[in-house]
Amino acid sequence: MLKSVRQFVQALLLAILTGILLMGVSQAQDAPAAAAVAPVALPNVMDVRVSATPERARLIIDLAAKTEFALVSLSDPDRIAIDVRAATFSVPVPAGTPAGEASMISEYMVEQAAPDRVRTLLTLSAPAQVQQAYVLDPFEGQPARLVVDVIPATAEEFAANVARDATASSTAVPPAEDSSTPAGGSELPIATRPLVVIDPGHGGIDSGAETVGGIKEKDIVLAFALRLQELLVSSGRFDVALTREDDTFLRLEERVALARTNKADLFISIHADSFQQPEIRGASVYTRDENATDVLDKVLADNENKTDIIAGFAMPQMAPEVVDILLDLMRREMRHQSFVAARSIVHQLEPSVELRRFPVRQADFLVLQAPDVPSVLVELGFLSNADDMANLLRGEWQDRTSEALARGISTYFDSLVPEE
Repeated sequence: MLKSVRQFVQALLLAILTGILLMGVSQAQDAPAAAAVAPVALPNVMDVRVSATPERARLIIDLAAKTEFALVSLSDPDRIAIDVRAATFSVPVPAGTPAGEASMISEYMVEQAAPDRVRTLLTLSAPAQVQQAYVLDPFEGQPARLVVDVIPATAEEFAANVARDATASSTAVPPAEDSSTPAGGSELPIATRPLVVIDPGHGGIDSGAETVGGIKEKDIVLAFALRLQELLVSSGRFDVALTREDDTFLRLEERVALARTNKADLFISIHADSFQQPEIRGASVYTRDENATDVLDKVLADNENKTDIIAGFAMPQMAPEVVDILLDLMRREMRHQSFVAARSIVHQLEPSVELRRFPVRQADFLVLQAPDVPSVLVELGFLSNADDMANLLRGEWQDRTSEALARGISTYFDSLVPEE
């Protein structure tokens, strides 16, 4: 097995929590007897809403606090149930139809299925399955949110999901902050291979860089990410997840959340930028640092970080001061691992791909902010440069570059120290 970065984080957490517990025990022994502690109030479901397009429907449940959830596919009639555990209604949530375009969901309803469980039922007009589900932390006055993305499925896939869920054991679901749901609504299996999360930048209303002829960064990087995914999966060495598989908009915090909730071993964001000086060209690999390598790197980071401004949301603030020390230690380890990954990727790209001078670079990319996942951002080239743009559109270049990137990823994991 590989020496996991996650094990470092877990060990660090355990050490700190042990110290806190010992301190609490010591204080409790010296304190007078206290009155019985009042029971903790159940987290409330504050609001439920569904928006949809023909390609995807998104359910968002606002929560007063993070809690656990489970997903179940049902038949007769065909539905998908989302159960929020340890939850009650805070306000009535009326049944309704999804906002937006017609989709595979005809209507939804919310019910108190048990004293401690709120169930949202999505009634299907066509076979569908859960693509991903994750919980976002509260930030800047926004509540915690459970996000569930539903996509079309074949009748056979839906029937298989129903059969699987009908025979599933009634064991407790994992905590929401550690849960993740790939296509089909099933929980991720215990990892036997490293999980690589590939993030095709931009999407939906955010086109990214765009040429005069209408070539969009979001389309180029999605096609490249799908090629890279195919290479990594076919190697048999990796499990791979994409933050988006179609022209969908995701805020930066959602991309980070997908990597963290899926417990990714490496997060790779794919981009192809533009700059006012057309002579600038070449690929590069970034790790996150508040101090950019140069002025151009700062401009590129500022451009990418505008993704959240487009949606009208700001990024969450740093964690509370009580965990600043822990986060600082975690970030130091992640920055080191991210640099090792960037260096491995550049080493494999160098023989066959035009690179910028000093191709391992640093900038304050918010999409690389996960404190517990090694993260890099790969700039494939510049749409503002004629040679780079020609390469980005050429299948042979895409194949050669994705193969080199896949080798770089393999080299990175090979470099991790085996467990004793």
